[in-house]
Amino acid sequence: MSAGTEKIVSSIMSDAQIKADSILGKVEEKRTSILENSEKEAQMEKAKIQEEAAKQSNMKYQQIISEAKMNSRRMELEAREEIIEDTFNKALEKLKEIASSNSAEYKESLKKIITEAATEIGGGELIVLLKESDVAKITDSISSIAEDVSEETGKTTTLEIGEYIKAIGGAVVKTKNGEIEVNNTIEARMLRFKKDLRSKVAAVLFK
Repeated sequence: MSAGTEKIVSSIMSDAQIKADSILGKVEEKRTSILENSEKEAQMEKAKIQEEAAKQSNMKYQQIISEAKMNSRRMELEAREEIIEDTFNKALEKLKEIASSNSAEYKESLKKIITEAATEIGGGELIVLLKESDVAKITDSISSIAEDVSEETGKTTTLEIGEYIKAIGGAVVKTKNGEIEVNNTIEARMLRFKKDLRSKVAAVLFK
C-alpha cells in the first residue's frame, strides 16, 4: 500500500473512530440516563408501594380496632341486657311470692289495680276477672271499690266477679258487653311499664 493510500485509510479510520467514540459516548449517556431514570422510577414505585402498603396496613389496623370496639360494645350491651332481664325476672318472682300471700300489702294493691282499671273504663256495669285465689281477698271490698269508681267517674258503677283467669296476680276489668277491657294483671302491667322501668333499672345499675 502506497503512502498516499495509507494516509487516506488512516484518515478514514480516524474519522470512523471519532464517530464511533461519539456514538458510543451518546449510547453510554443514553444508557446512563435510562438507568438513572429507571432507578428513579423504581424508587418512586417502591415508595408508592410502601406508601400504599402503609395505608393498607393502617386501614387494616383501624378495621381491627373498630371491630374490637364494636364487639366490646356489643358484649357490654348484652351483659347489661342480661343483668336487666335477670333483675326483671327476680322482681317478677318477688311479685309472684307477694301475690301468692294473704298480705295486707297485696290486698291493698289489688284494690288499687281494680279501681284504676274501672276508672280508666269510665265506670258502669263492669266485670272483674281474677285468679281463683284472689277472689276471697277482694270480695269484702268490691262494693267500696265500686263506690270509689262511681265517685271518681261520676257514673254509677257496679262490679261483678267473673270467670277465673290464669295470672300471677292483678285483674282484668271489662264492660258487661265486652267492648272495653283493661288488662291490669301483674304480667300486663310489667309489660307496659317495662320500657320505662328498663331505663330506670339501667340508670341504677350502670350509673
